[in-house]
Amino acid sequence: MKQDETPPQGTAGEDRLARAKPPGEDRWLSVDEIAAHLGIKRETVYPWITQKNMPAHKVGRLWKFKKDEVDEWVRTGRAGSKEQE
Repeated sequence: MKQDETPPQGTAGEDRLARAKPPGEDRWLSVDEIAAHLGIKRETVYPWITQKNMPAHKVGRLWKFKKDEVDEWVRTGRAGSKEQE
């Protein structure tokens, strides 16, 4: 590439990735990590999954969480609701 040339433009997918969240920002969190993020004990997470429909994904034997999903669940007030019928 010559000095006065502009670098080639990336594909639409590459452009989208360039605007995506920083590395690690959208990763799956563990039970311990989501508990620390919410400021609760690890033992509280499990009842919230079953009784309050906390957004969680079972990966093998482990529960994994997307921070954005859990934050939205808290913001919409579903974290404070009583047990689901």
